[in-house]
Amino acid sequence: MKNKKILVWILAIALIVLLIPVPMRLKDGGTVVYKSVLYSIEDVHRLNPDMESVAQYSEGTVIKILGMEIFNNVD
Repeated sequence: MKNKKILVWILAIALIVLLIPVPMRLKDGGTVVYKSVLYSIEDVHRLNPDMESVAQYSEGTVIKILGMEIFNNVD
């Protein structure tokens, strides 16, 4: 019974470590990346390299799970 409790605590701590993101702010105009071991979410707000475009900023969200991009609406 004691071994099961220890195993449950170890699994709970491992789950917390895998799922809690760490925010990182990039110096490209305001992009924030929330990165975890299993997933990452990017709140993109960056300057466009070509200043001739109508919008001066690229904005949107990118979601990756296990390194595979599943959602991207950055214009």
